Amino acid sequence: MKKIVIAGGSGYLGQCLSNYFTNQGYHIVILTRTHQLDKVSVHYEKWDAKHLGAWTHQLEGAEALINLTGKSVDCRYTERNKQLIYDSRLCATHVLGEAIRKLKQPPKLWVNAASATIYRNALDREMDEDTGDIGSGFSVDVCKKWEQAFGEEETPDTRKVALRIAIVLGKNGGALQPLKQLTKVGFGGKQGKGNQYFSWLHEEDFCRMIQFLIGNKELKGVYNAAAPNPIPNKGVMKMLRNELGIPFGLPMPEWLLTIGARIIQTETELILKSRRVVPKRLLEAGFQFKHPGLKGALNDILVQS
Repeated sequence: MKKIVIAGGSGYLGQCLSNYFTNQGYHIVILTRTHQLDKVSVHYEKWDAKHLGAWTHQLEGAEALINLTGKSVDCRYTERNKQLIYDSRLCATHVLGEAIRKLKQPPKLWVNAASATIYRNALDREMDEDTGDIGSGFSVDVCKKWEQAFGEEETPDTRKVALRIAIVLGKNGGALQPLKQLTKVGFGGKQGKGNQYFSWLHEEDFCRMIQFLIGNKELKGVYNAAAPNPIPNKGVMKMLRNELGIPFGLPMPEWLLTIGARIIQTETELILKSRRVVPKRLLEAGFQFKHPGLKGALNDILVQS
């Protein structure tokens, strides 16, 4: 049975991949810091994401290693949290590279998570892998150092892909859940000016991208994991209201978002930054989206909920 190893796979995206690939007949190994009981076709292996250990043998002969490890950026950017955000990503990437080099049969493919937030705040044009402008600030610096750490790991027998992931939407997790709740209680209007672009990806297409990368052995380097049609925030919220059958939504100005972010211990950047990211390299490679438009994606997800 073919095997996929997911480092940091206990969260939302890891569970999406685990469910998808077990249905495809794969055996899944999830590297996790917490003890969890195995499921059918899913084995949980403890690791600390910093040091080599018994977990390294799980990488032997894997079709793919998918690294999703990293402290969530959905938090206040205190100095302590900033350091944890850096360390969790960089340490895990380096120790995985070290482990791969020691294996007799290393994984055929190593997909390392990256983030679409690496691009600048973009209202004027789309950001692709070839012509997109890299931004500045803390979040961008995290992205740059993360990709740099991945690039430094030499794995001659393992193909490498850095996947710049946009905001993934799904029925059991991700960013759609809080937006849906806000809309249901009447705050489904635009957020801030509402002109900031929302780059998104249906959870099914995220999993299909990984499968596509596994199957197309010539693909390597940096790829944007985003649907081809980013849309301004005010359009997102209007579509969400329509799908939920809610006729109105109060807007949330920036000052109110700032207060709310402090209350729920997060940062307004997650909502107000304009991410206008497109998947040029995946489209050129022949990947076909099942959910290219947000209206259809929302309908699919909300009908299932």
